[in-house]
Amino acid sequence: MTTTPTGRPGTELPGRVELPPGTAGADPRFVNDDLLPVPLAERRWTTYNFAALWVGMAHNIPSWLLASGLVALGMDWLQAVLTIALANVVVLLPMLLTGHAGPKYGIPFPVLARASFGLRGANLPALVRAAVACAWFGIQTWIGGQGVFVLLDRAVGGDWASAAKIGGQPWTLWLCFVLFWALELAIIHRGMEALRRFENWAAPFVIVGALALLVWIAVKAGGLGPLLDQPSELGWGADFWRVFFPSLMGMIAFWATLSLNIPDFTRFGAGQRAQVWGQTLGLPTTMTLFALLSVLVTSGSQAVYGAPVWDPVALAAKTDNVFGLLFALVTVLVATLSVNIAANVVSPAYDLANLAPKRVDFRRGALITGVVGVLIMPWKLTSTPELYIFTWLGLVGGLLGTVAGILIADYWLVRRTVLDLGGLYRPDGPYWYRGGWNPAAVLAFGVGGVLAIGGSHSAPGTGPFPEDGLIPFLKPLADYGWAVGLAASLLLYTGLMTRRRARGQEGVAE
Repeated sequence: MTTTPTGRPGTELPGRVELPPGTAGADPRFVNDDLLPVPLAERRWTTYNFAALWVGMAHNIPSWLLASGLVALGMDWLQAVLTIALANVVVLLPMLLTGHAGPKYGIPFPVLARASFGLRGANLPALVRAAVACAWFGIQTWIGGQGVFVLLDRAVGGDWASAAKIGGQPWTLWLCFVLFWALELAIIHRGMEALRRFENWAAPFVIVGALALLVWIAVKAGGLGPLLDQPSELGWGADFWRVFFPSLMGMIAFWATLSLNIPDFTRFGAGQRAQVWGQTLGLPTTMTLFALLSVLVTSGSQAVYGAPVWDPVALAAKTDNVFGLLFALVTVLVATLSVNIAANVVSPAYDLANLAPKRVDFRRGALITGVVGVLIMPWKLTSTPELYIFTWLGLVGGLLGTVAGILIADYWLVRRTVLDLGGLYRPDGPYWYRGGWNPAAVLAFGVGGVLAIGGSHSAPGTGPFPEDGLIPFLKPLADYGWAVGLAASLLLYTGLMTRRRARGQEGVAE
């Protein structure tokens, strides 16, 4: 298969490519300023920038609650922390593989997907990713608004929490939610450079806030409490492994979204070393330490209050110190803003711009994300650990793993990291396939998706799926959805494209 770029691929520099002006064409269906490659002069994110990005994204309330969800399912603290640590080591690999195209070509995720799915077909994975991000945006915004509401209730007192209700909730809670939502969109409206600066100072601030919470509860408890001594309800036998594997897939799915659209960030990288070291230092270490920190703080809360308090906002609200409450309020604000803007607004903004480049730019895409994220009302997904970890994260992980398998197969196995940069924007280029769609990618996505989530099942009364699975004979695969989706789509796509090469039909317009 010919993988050498054809036509006018761009200016090659060691490890990086820049697109000369005008070589992307001007077709408004596929080109706008936000989708074009980042010029080399503007690719200046360093190792610290990427590490700070991950620290800022990982230190948030849902991350804190991951360990509690696993403990609620019967694990002890050590099993929960080890599961989270392993999941983040596993998800780091596809993160680095898909992130490689960013510093080299300066392109966002939906443009990278054009190489495998086709110029039009790329909208399929982009919309899947955008839908997931919109739901996550709603979850994080609601959680952030609730956090602000709880802490302000403690600081303000009076009738704050007992205010008149609208839609079953106090109007003061809706006010916190709307103000939090508006603040998020105001920051992202200023662009990616503003996001980089925000993450640079947000990351250390949130770390300090989390450590302050640990010191406070440890002093109050006179040491950490009995939670660390609690035995696992599952042991290390068959009962544990039945919970471990679907939980592992759920933990992987927590960041599987970013394993697709990480080029949205790495496209600003100064080089491969910056993105590789930044992500390696920032993701698995941060998530593991944060999970451990949540367990230690919760352990102290059990010693002080007689029962574990897993929610950091509820725990911080127990202090009577006004300064402590205000500090906790700012920490919750910064932590939730940090992850939600970076993880759940940037990607769908680019994805929606890719869908209609002429009408939607990055800023309009961000606004659409904000509106859809509210309309979906996805906070109900966190109502139980089973629904959150097995249903939501498991389902999402299976689909996203399928897309990741296709992207990795195309970029690394089929094309050996060599792309025709200009051709990613032109319908007369090598990525038009059949009417803008690559049948091999669509078939691999369909087969991988069915195998990954077709066996989805729920225990009676705990979820939306039949007890025997949507497709009963696929039920044994459901607990490994992310891995099944990634492996199946990677192998099938590689095989189909190899066959295509043998027939002399690689990527040409048809």
